[in-house]
Amino acid sequence: MTQFRVLFPVFAQVLMLVLALFVFSAPGRAAEPAYASGDMAIGAKDAPVTIVEYASMTCPHCANFHMGPFKELKAKYIDTGKVRLIFREFPLDSLALQAAMLARCAGEKRFFGMLNVLFKSQSKWARAAKPQQALAKVARLGGFTEARFTICMKNQGLADMILNSRLKGNKEFDVNSTPSFIVNGVKTDGNMTISKWDALLATYLK
Repeated sequence: MTQFRVLFPVFAQVLMLVLALFVFSAPGRAAEPAYASGDMAIGAKDAPVTIVEYASMTCPHCANFHMGPFKELKAKYIDTGKVRLIFREFPLDSLALQAAMLARCAGEKRFFGMLNVLFKSQSKWARAAKPQQALAKVARLGGFTEARFTICMKNQGLADMILNSRLKGNKEFDVNSTPSFIVNGVKTDGNMTISKWDALLATYLK
């Protein structure tokens, strides 16, 4: 399966930061709500294997992973204490940034649940004629009021945090496509079926 592969030169990274300032800043906005900050992780903290996933919310391959191999990976390795998975945002466009912000605004306890909803319905909201309105509908179904959704989308601190995650992933691990996986500090293939995960993890879980 062919991955999205997008290179990010410095000017493109700066452009994304400027875009975020334009899209999400607004004078006199309401106080910013609490949101999930830092690394979002599932699995035992003392698991022998740590997988860091870099994903974009508008990436079809990321959605395919979460709707497929991830479920088996979770059941076989995460839920059994063998693997800890850390999810880090790597937005490829402004809509992906907004969707990532929505997941964060759902709160730490509901973060992965919102991720699942967004990836499962990705083809509907990401390809809609008016994607922002479609994303707002997902938010309403997730219990967001219109005011809460609007405040979330204007949260500049949150937008900056997510964009910095992308920049850091590119700088530290040369992440330039999604999904990308870092397994115990080593970057691996982004097109990971469950059989490939079985083979790779077997080398760490001997």
